[in-house]
Amino acid sequence: MSGTASEIAGLRAALAASEARAEAAESELAQARAVVSTSEAMIKHLRLEIAKLRREQYGRSSERRARLIDQMELHLEELEAAATEDELAAETAARTTPVAGFQRRRPARKPFPEHLPRERVVIPAPTACSCCGSDRIVKMGEDVTDTLEIIPRQWKVVQTIREKFTCRQCEKISQAPAPFHPTPRGWAGPNLLATILFEKFGQHQPLNRQAERYAREGVDLSLSGLADQVGACAAALAPVHALIRDHVLAASRLHGDDTTVPLLAKGGTKTARLWTYVRDDRPFAGGAPPAALFHFSRDREMAHPNRHLAGWQGILQADAYGGYNDLYRVDRDPGPVESALCWSHARRKFFELADIKGTVRKGKPAHDISPVALEAVTRIDAIFDIERQINGLDAMSRLAARQRLARPLVEDLHDWMRTERDTMSRHNPVAKAIAYMFKKDRWEAFTRFLKDGQICLTNNAAERALRGVALGRKSWLFAGSERGGDRAAFMYSLIVTAKMNDIDPQDWLADVLARLPDMTASQVPTLLPWNWQSQKLRQAA
Repeated sequence: MSGTASEIAGLRAALAASEARAEAAESELAQARAVVSTSEAMIKHLRLEIAKLRREQYGRSSERRARLIDQMELHLEELEAAATEDELAAETAARTTPVAGFQRRRPARKPFPEHLPRERVVIPAPTACSCCGSDRIVKMGEDVTDTLEIIPRQWKVVQTIREKFTCRQCEKISQAPAPFHPTPRGWAGPNLLATILFEKFGQHQPLNRQAERYAREGVDLSLSGLADQVGACAAALAPVHALIRDHVLAASRLHGDDTTVPLLAKGGTKTARLWTYVRDDRPFAGGAPPAALFHFSRDREMAHPNRHLAGWQGILQADAYGGYNDLYRVDRDPGPVESALCWSHARRKFFELADIKGTVRKGKPAHDISPVALEAVTRIDAIFDIERQINGLDAMSRLAARQRLARPLVEDLHDWMRTERDTMSRHNPVAKAIAYMFKKDRWEAFTRFLKDGQICLTNNAAERALRGVALGRKSWLFAGSERGGDRAAFMYSLIVTAKMNDIDPQDWLADVLARLPDMTASQVPTLLPWNWQSQKLRQAA
């Protein structure tokens, strides 16, 4: 029996040792996972910083780099969350094993802004020494731990009192006039109106979702009431929109583009269009402030650009969409519009045929990429490199640099593409990409930037203006009506113009709605985003 007992004790000891080793191994595995997750997050963080620095150095001309940064930020968000989960799992495992715990190295956090109010929460001090129990203790300092907190949104009702007085001599009643309100049915203040507008059109939150959130905060606002205020604000802001429209159409060069918008129709939705025309003179150091003008249409017919740009003459930078062709007619009144085509669109067709990563991602062999398309991308990238170097210079300097540096590259590209095209079938995808640039008079439109320093190499300014619409399609699902689409285009013109001038659209809309009712027509230009910003800076100074 004694031998059996000792054998059982030995087995128990071996089992305990095995469990201890398993726990230690599990703890080490948790730490290894935490180290790997932290390393992945750090690598992604550094790559994101490098991408941002490159974008700052070379400018914002590459839409592909902008999309890459967005994807990297989303990926970094997931990696950081996973690294924190693995770190906490490693700490939990280390508490029950002799394995040392893992502590993740984090980047230094920026200090909280000084303008934020501070609330001191003082923990009661000890009344006696924690060691000997003596009450002879003296304060020698304090440790402060800052914790960022948010106060839920506060609602209030502003009561405007107008006292009445009666005259004892003539018995007439005297009373101060009622103040003007941003909207005719003035139950909402300018800050609330700006919040409703910006969340609907700037943050892509439909009114029904806003109403649900307000109800959870204790304020029950009907959907019809919110929609009523949106329509009233659109009418109130019409003078500002008209000035922005006139400013855009006064430009001698515009960027133009359009994107799809789902429109609610009988039996489902149909594909409508949102058009934009952007004035941006910053690439050639022009003095005019940037602005954007949007239009809505039920379809993509040629009549819409003709109506949008009726009476305008200048250079239109756009893609090769045939709907603009009427604008280029020689007999057009007041004159033909000059076409300047986008090199990003042309490069994209070659890039899709030379994208190694994309080919592998689709499950195709990497050797399926076209060497001719890859060479075309390389040659076009060299032209883009020159443009990045001259971005922001005046028009004459840009033109001189293009004649000296870019023209030889463009001419060599032209001759090389013609030679390559002659050796291919016209059904070859690369031949189709080359034909896109050579069709009809397109090569002249592609090379117009070599004759005018004001013209940009790409139409990315218009595509950036439409980026918010592409994001919003997933949130608001569809435009409820054609009038709703026109209203959305109206508000996009205001919000995108404010963003292009680096001001907060919600802050600007609140101030405009508050001040506009008391202004004369001659004072309205002071509310335009670029003038409003200057006024704010003067007040701050």
